[in-house]
Amino acid sequence: MKKTIIFILVIVTFIIAGCAKGQNSESGNDRTAAKDELILAVGNEPETGFDPALGWGQYGSPLFQSTLLKRDNDLNITYDAATNYEVSEDGKVWTVKLRDDVLFSDGKPLSAEDVQFTFETALTSDSVLDLNILEKVVVKDSTTIEFHLHNANSTFIHSLLTLGIIPKLSYGDEYAENPVGSGPYKLVQWDKGQQIIIEINPNYYGKKPFFKRITFLFLNEDAAFAAAKAGQVDMAYIPASFSKNQVPGMALEEIQSVDNRGIMFPYVPSGEKTKDGYAIGNDVTADIAIRKAINVAIDRQDLVDGVLEGHGTPGYSAADGLPWANEETKFKDGDLKQAREILENAGWKDQDGDEFLEKGGLQAEFDLLYPASDVTRQSLAITVSDMVKPLGIKINVEGKSWDEIESLMHSNAVMMGWGSHDPIEIYNLFSGKMAGMDYYNSGFYSNPKVDEYLEKALLSKSEEEAIEYWKKAQWDGTTGFSSLGDAPWAWLVNVNHLYLVKEELNIGDQRIQPHGHGWPITDNLVDWKWDEN
Repeated sequence: MKKTIIFILVIVTFIIAGCAKGQNSESGNDRTAAKDELILAVGNEPETGFDPALGWGQYGSPLFQSTLLKRDNDLNITYDAATNYEVSEDGKVWTVKLRDDVLFSDGKPLSAEDVQFTFETALTSDSVLDLNILEKVVVKDSTTIEFHLHNANSTFIHSLLTLGIIPKLSYGDEYAENPVGSGPYKLVQWDKGQQIIIEINPNYYGKKPFFKRITFLFLNEDAAFAAAKAGQVDMAYIPASFSKNQVPGMALEEIQSVDNRGIMFPYVPSGEKTKDGYAIGNDVTADIAIRKAINVAIDRQDLVDGVLEGHGTPGYSAADGLPWANEETKFKDGDLKQAREILENAGWKDQDGDEFLEKGGLQAEFDLLYPASDVTRQSLAITVSDMVKPLGIKINVEGKSWDEIESLMHSNAVMMGWGSHDPIEIYNLFSGKMAGMDYYNSGFYSNPKVDEYLEKALLSKSEEEAIEYWKKAQWDGTTGFSSLGDAPWAWLVNVNHLYLVKEELNIGDQRIQPHGHGWPITDNLVDWKWDEN
């Protein structure tokens, strides 16, 4: 282990010293010497670069680009590049007024034509973005834009909150690697696989950031922690397993999130295949008694205390703590007696004395996959397997690459992670229309009543109106996609995000963070500063 740490430190030192060209800051333990610079290790390198039309910024600030709207620390909606918006009575036309003082980092003004171009480009891009609700985007004048929707849609506002505006005149094939935007920072260097360096955008219309130059290192969890111990970074994102290790000169910052982990169960019996030839369904997890018994047997607080070292909360839904979560779906867990009764009443019995249950010649056994590089998901999977073993259910835990998981996830349980400030995620995970679509409803869950509620939520004219239907889709007293109903998932925990931060570094007030993609910690980067000694 010691040799591994030394090797990691050598690599990190090489990256900082040899690749951060032009850095004026001092290396070693005196990282605060450069008062207007930072070195951060807070997340992975984005696979598709820094193009909002390809998904950059969906789980955090786009950093280089402005959005029309934004959220404050209480998640209330405020304005960014826009000054006002109105929605027509039928909910189909959204009119947005823009600021008239917004400039891109190349000095050109941002206009309604750039907004139109951004949304039309995102609409046709092959990415995680889904703007099919858009019928057309109309430029009324240089600071007025209209979005015409096919139908009223309560979640469209989240596109205004998350989609960074790109410039029509300078957008091209190389944009993802050389973004031009009107956000607080601009990209000045990208050494792929290693780091990016950003500097203040001198044309930014908002609050001037304290830090003029920031380096983001792309390090895995071990390397980021090693760099923090060596005093070579000002902040490092770490997993809970490292949280008890104190680092001199650094404090542990714990930030609440809706970043959840849960087990997706294949919902249908085996037998079908996807268009790509991947197997669909699992005869064991297709039995609702198996899914419900596992949900009841898992002690979520034990998972928080053990696997997360106390840095999280028990998870019961895809939206715990958010306005559209149905609090009625929380239940008493860790109840092996109740779990056994559920299985026994459904006909699951140990018929051959091997301690595992059978039913109709089928043994209560299935595989649970997790991404092999994720230590937290591995620990959760192993612990859950141990928790349900006394029931007579055998869960075989296997680490795989995401490429392997993609071909197996429709017929095997998978340890997934989600968490968004946008309720469209609920639709994507549980709508029958999304069955087999990417990583969303990979278990092919479907319930006509749930689908009805989800469609009504989407077609609502406002987020407030939609909340009633989001909640009913989870549980209406009779049915729903929560563990009280069909239980296509076993949600486990909500993971608090942990950062080692230089004691002198003030990162301002942090809001509840979404899933860890996209460096959500940088959402308020303009508020960061060094505290005076």
